[in-house]
Amino acid sequence: MEEISIKEVSKISIIGGPGTGKSTLSTNLSRVLNIPNYHIDSFNYEDDWVKRDEKERDMMILDILNNEKWIIDGTYRSTLEERLKKSELVIFLDYNTFAKLKGIISRFIKGRGKEKFDIPGCKEKMDLEFIKFTLKWNKKKRKDILKYLNNVDKNKVLIFKRRKDLNNWYKREFNISIERILNR
Repeated sequence: MEEISIKEVSKISIIGGPGTGKSTLSTNLSRVLNIPNYHIDSFNYEDDWVKRDEKERDMMILDILNNEKWIIDGTYRSTLEERLKKSELVIFLDYNTFAKLKGIISRFIKGRGKEKFDIPGCKEKMDLEFIKFTLKWNKKKRKDILKYLNNVDKNKVLIFKRRKDLNNWYKREFNISIERILNR
């Protein structure tokens, strides 16, 4: 199997469950590769966590696919198939539930009361509904993601099961560590 060089791609999708670090990874890749990145959550929410109309959100996301270069992080299934088709590289952060919970709790503690860097106008929050969603993600959402990935050339897909494996890969590729993004 031929491994793709990340330095040769210009259209990257980063997918995975909550708390896996999709936005942190996309921001870091954007900096080192000089490719604009887009956080799908920022299209889904307006200020103060007001949800945007789904059709409007999806049109905004699909419009980005016409750009010459992009990194898109998020796993919203309404546009996933189209994003995966147009991606030159797909990175799936396929962590276990414990790792996801650890990620969202850590993010909440570090960013509590601060605006999220990836969703302007929204302050970091955590509620029971989001924790339940995270607890069910691997059981309810993961198998659908794997079905979508079955239709993607395997040479274009990187799957990381642990944060440590992602960090080691990143360090090998760029000779630097992934920088944690702190809420501003």
